[in-house]
Amino acid sequence: MIDVDDWAEIRRLRFAEKLGIKTIARKLDVSKNTVRKAVRSSGPPQYERPRKGSLVDAFEQRICELLRDCPTMPATVIAERIEWPHGMTILKARVAELRPLFRPPDPCQRTSYRPGELVQFDLWQPDVLIPLGHEQFGKLWVVTAVSGYSRFMAAWMVPSRAAYDVLWGMLRCFEQIGAVPRTIVWDGEGCIGQWRGGKQVLTADFQAFRGTLGAGARLCKPNDPEAKGMNERSNGYYETSFLPGRRFDDVADFNDQLTAWLKRANRRVHAATRRVPAEMLYEDRGAMLAFPPVLPDPSLCYRSRLGRDFYMRVDTNDYSVNPRYIGRLIDVHCDLTSVVVTCDGIEIARHPRCYAKHQSLLDPAHAMTLRKMRAEQVTRPTIETEVEERDLSVYDDVLGVA
Repeated sequence: MIDVDDWAEIRRLRFAEKLGIKTIARKLDVSKNTVRKAVRSSGPPQYERPRKGSLVDAFEQRICELLRDCPTMPATVIAERIEWPHGMTILKARVAELRPLFRPPDPCQRTSYRPGELVQFDLWQPDVLIPLGHEQFGKLWVVTAVSGYSRFMAAWMVPSRAAYDVLWGMLRCFEQIGAVPRTIVWDGEGCIGQWRGGKQVLTADFQAFRGTLGAGARLCKPNDPEAKGMNERSNGYYETSFLPGRRFDDVADFNDQLTAWLKRANRRVHAATRRVPAEMLYEDRGAMLAFPPVLPDPSLCYRSRLGRDFYMRVDTNDYSVNPRYIGRLIDVHCDLTSVVVTCDGIEIARHPRCYAKHQSLLDPAHAMTLRKMRAEQVTRPTIETEVEERDLSVYDDVLGVA
C-alpha cells in the first residue's frame, strides 16, 4: 500500500504531466495496478485496522433491552443487571455508544436578539462576607442584568431579596444601561412572579414597577436554565474575574468597585458577538424605551401609629422618631440608603439604612427631645382646686338627731 505522498505524486504525473500508466509505474517503482488504483480513487489512502471483537459484544443485546426500557439507566446499574464480570471502562464506552439510540435527542437552539428586545435579570450571591456594621457580616445579593443584543452587563448589590430591594437594584441596572428594554426577563423569583397553572403570575409590586416603565415581562419556565444562559455565564464571569483578590469595606464599597470593573469589562471583545458591548449598546439603547417622566419608586412605604416607645420597625431594625409625635399617624419610606418618616408631609425622622440585623438606632436629637419632654412634666405647675366644705349639721337635721 502506498502512502499519501506517492498517491499525490501519481495523480500529479497522470493529470498534470499526462504521463502513461507504465511510465508512472516505472518512474516511481510501483506496480501498474497500484497506479491505476490511485488514479481511480477519490481520496487519499487510509490505513484502517480491522476491528477485533470486544468482551461487550456478547452482552450487547441485553444492554439494548435495558436501555429500551430505561434510556437513562446508569452504566453501573446495567453492569449489575447483566452480571458484568470485567472492568467498567469498556462497558461504559459501549453504553455511551448505544444510549443515544434509545434516548430522544435534546437539541439546543442558538438564539439571536434584536436591538432593544430584552434584558435578562438574575440574583447572584457572591461567596464573600460583607461588613454590615455593628460587628456583623453577611452574604448579600446582587441584581445582575445582561442585554440580549449588546451583551452589556449591569449589576448592583442589594441587602435582601425583598421586592422593594430587588426592584431598586433593577432600577440601578437600568440607569447603568441608560434606557429600558421592551421586555424584562426573570426566572421564578418570589418577589417577581411564578408560573401557576401554566400561566405566569406576576406580583403586584413588579406589575406596578414595569407598568410605570412601560416594559413587558417574561418569566422563564421551571427547570429551563438555558432560557437565561447569558445571565448564568455573566455570573460565572463575576466569580472568576471580579471577586478574586478583592476586599470590601461595606456595601457601598462593593458597588463602587463593581461599577468601576463593569466599565472595563463592557469594553472587552465579547466571545460570542466578537464585538465590544459598550459600543453595541449605542445601537441597543436606540431601540429601547426612554425613561418615563416620573421613575417608579419601589421603596417600602407603610403608615402606622407611633407608639409610646417612639420607634418604628423596618425589616428587623428599629429606628427612632421624634417623640413629640407619639400617638399620631406616621408614614415610613425606606429605600436602599435611607429611612425617612413623615407626619402630614413634615419630615420628623431620617436615618441611614442599617444593613445589620436586630439593631435599635436612636437619633441623638430624638433623645434630647425626650429629655426635654420629661423635664417639662416634672416642672409642670400643679393646679389647686378649691373644694367646698360641707356643714355636718345638715346630716343631723336630715336624720332628726338632736
